[in-house]
Amino acid sequence: MQHSQNHRAAREDDKTDGHRKRKLHSRPLSSNPSSDPRADADASTAQAKQQTTISELFQPKPASATVSSPKANKRIKPNPHTGSDISSPPRSSTAAADSPRSTSSSSIAAHLPPEKMYSFPSKKQQDGSNVIDLTGKTPSPSPPARNGVIAARSNNSSYRPNFNPNTGAKQLVVKNLRKTPRTDPKEYFNQVWAWLDEALAKIFAGKEIDFSLETLYRGVENVCRQGHAPELAAKLHKRCEAYVETDLKKGLLEKADQKNVDVLRAVLSAWRTWTANQKPIRWIFCYLDRSYLLQQGRTLQDQAFTLFRTIVCEDEALRPKLVAGACDLVQMDRSGDELDQGTFRDAISMFHDLTIYTNFFEPKLLEQSQLFVAKWAEEASQAKGLADYVRSAVQLMEKEMQRCELFSLDSTTRRDLLALLEDHLVQRQEARLTNEDEVADLLDENAVDDLEQLYKLLERRRLGAKIRPAFEKWIDLTGTAVVFDEKEQDNMVVKLLTLKKQLDTIWRVSFHRDTELGHGLRESFESFINKSKKTSATWNTDNSKPGEMIAKYVDMLLRGGAKAIPAQLSSVKPEAERDENDDATFDEDTEINNQLDQVLDLFRFVHGKAVFEAFYKKDLARRLLMGRSASADAERSMLARLKTECGAGFTQNLEQMFKDIELSREEMASYKSLLDERGEKPSVDLSVNVLSASAWPTYPDIPVIIPSEIQQSLDKFTQHYKSKHSGRKLDWKHALAHCQIKATFPKGNKELVVSSFQSIVLLLFNTVETGEHLSYEFLKAETGLPEPELKRTLQSLACAKLRPLTKHPKGRDINPTDTFTYNAAFHHEKYRLKVNQVQLKETKEENKETHERVAADRNFETQAAIVRIMKSRKRIGHAELVAEVINATKKRGVLSVQDIKKNIDRLVDKDYMEREENNEYSYIA
Repeated sequence: MQHSQNHRAAREDDKTDGHRKRKLHSRPLSSNPSSDPRADADASTAQAKQQTTISELFQPKPASATVSSPKANKRIKPNPHTGSDISSPPRSSTAAADSPRSTSSSSIAAHLPPEKMYSFPSKKQQDGSNVIDLTGKTPSPSPPARNGVIAARSNNSSYRPNFNPNTGAKQLVVKNLRKTPRTDPKEYFNQVWAWLDEALAKIFAGKEIDFSLETLYRGVENVCRQGHAPELAAKLHKRCEAYVETDLKKGLLEKADQKNVDVLRAVLSAWRTWTANQKPIRWIFCYLDRSYLLQQGRTLQDQAFTLFRTIVCEDEALRPKLVAGACDLVQMDRSGDELDQGTFRDAISMFHDLTIYTNFFEPKLLEQSQLFVAKWAEEASQAKGLADYVRSAVQLMEKEMQRCELFSLDSTTRRDLLALLEDHLVQRQEARLTNEDEVADLLDENAVDDLEQLYKLLERRRLGAKIRPAFEKWIDLTGTAVVFDEKEQDNMVVKLLTLKKQLDTIWRVSFHRDTELGHGLRESFESFINKSKKTSATWNTDNSKPGEMIAKYVDMLLRGGAKAIPAQLSSVKPEAERDENDDATFDEDTEINNQLDQVLDLFRFVHGKAVFEAFYKKDLARRLLMGRSASADAERSMLARLKTECGAGFTQNLEQMFKDIELSREEMASYKSLLDERGEKPSVDLSVNVLSASAWPTYPDIPVIIPSEIQQSLDKFTQHYKSKHSGRKLDWKHALAHCQIKATFPKGNKELVVSSFQSIVLLLFNTVETGEHLSYEFLKAETGLPEPELKRTLQSLACAKLRPLTKHPKGRDINPTDTFTYNAAFHHEKYRLKVNQVQLKETKEENKETHERVAADRNFETQAAIVRIMKSRKRIGHAELVAEVINATKKRGVLSVQDIKKNIDRLVDKDYMEREENNEYSYIA
């Protein structure tokens, strides 16, 4: 290796000094210089010129260098060892190492005569004379005449050559032939190492280096070029190892009995000192690092880290303290004490640099974290409520992850620490987090945020669906209490809608639309809303009370419009709660449609839709007959919703009711046109609605004595209708009629909107004087009304808010001994007034009748389904028959098995079918 480097150095010197080539012209020396004096003079002059020219062309050598004379016929090889004389080291005041070309030129002339300064290669000719090769190339063959001249010159001493050096016939090319001193590489290495060792001592002592960094760098480079890189690397490693072992470790061991955190701070201080020292060391030994150590796979930085790790950090006395100190800082932060962030960050950085993070620090941190988290979870689960525990657990996990992010802990640490936290705080506390009573408390409080935190915490371990049993139980208990609360049945639908709205919000916001919990919500809601028991509210039937109440709530919405919507369900904020940015516009149709959608969503849960249909039909009839619908569009919209939800068969009768009203309007328009053509002016402005008995609800016939004027108008219309539609019979329902009468009071005339029964009673006071009393018995005889109807009618006229009559004595109840007078003091600001129509309110008897009729219709429908199945199957088993009946009637609601069995027994008793062996039935044709 050294040999190849020497040749390379020689080639480099040749290339470096190539630019110094000069052209020298001289005459060729004769074989006998003394034969011609002029030739001697010319030769002396040429030698003087040669000596002067050479001293100018070549750089001088050091005065102390010893140059041996080159041998004849051999090319001089320059010394490959370039550099300065190492007898005295350069100092920092020198900008660079001394160059070997800085020696004066006179010293060369003093030691070497011109004739011995150079030796040129020559070629032997045929006559054995030496011919100088001035071109450095193989000379061209000489012609024969040339040989003759040479022979003559040798035989004739007086011969004078005709060669003129000024003609430039030949060229002398002079190369770098200087002789460099041959220095002992070992001696040079020792001298350079002495400089380096002194510099390292200064660096480790924290003092300034006396030598320039470039001088030291060049020394390292020269040593490496001479092939001493392995030896230099070994010495450097040994020197650094000694420093770490003695200076750094010794001081740290003296502090090993201190607290863990103090030992950690001491090690970090030593580490900072050690890394600071490495900077100038890497500068000085950069050539060694890049040319040799990098190829060996162990750079200066790697060696520095390895030394500190193996000597300091892996010491049996320091390592436990070092790792425990970092863990103690974490524990202090967990305990609420202030964390020394700088120390902990530097410790983590050092652990990463020394590659002791994974093997030493991380296992210890996870071990202590497991003990801390297990203890924390046990104490918190016992001392805190569910909501507080969830909040604290989430905060703990967030704080742990923030610490990992802030101090750049490894991703594996974050992963393992998070898994540890989830295991102890969630997985092992599953029973605590899904406790039915505590989850129910959160649901009672409608704690949306706390429930969301609970769900997100459970979902960390895919346990969110574990809330379902507690969720379903709470829904069932809460909903059942609402359904069977007989005192608050009028508010049942409002409470159910409020509950549904609350549950939807919890499912959407808190449970993030979890599919499993969504199924639980609907199933539990459907379960409690279809619970039934024979109570006084349902007149000892199995009918669903929610179906009835939903129909009544829809009736309230369609009669009252948006104003009838309860405040807790309305999307419009009260004026006191509105902000400046809230939109003050209000769309009544949109609000009603939103409410109808909510009610329809509630209606979907109801199985017994026959109950809803019966009450909805009855309420719709009153709205249509009394003209009480707030919006015809809303009526049509609700009908379309029901048709979409339940099918065309469900709304067939309802659609017929709307058609009857339209046909009645056309019929009355035709009748009034006919009267106008005849020139008849009836005393009563009559309007009649002709209804189809099959589509409309059935109403009881209440006896009443109609005033003669009104009866005449009714008779005329009956005669007209029968003349147009032969074979049809009109059955008048006076209980559904209403009137508009003009009343004269001392304080102003009014127009009263009253029922037909109220108008009949008021017209009786036209025949008496003001202040004259009419007894209860008189009114009963003149009106012909049954007592319940008469009492309700008198109560609405004399005991309500608007009192056109006065009761004597005063009171809320109507007694047979009471008397009534015309109220001359009646006054109201409005001209047109609606008197409270008590008879339009559903009575208990009507309610009972509706429930009983629904139950009977349900039985008839079930029996019809059984007969159709038996007729098609002829013979069938009991279980199979029950299943097919349920499937056939499921669109009208789910039947109970007991109800089906009762209807089967009734058909057996009526001989529609008979029971055979093996629990089978056969159809009787």
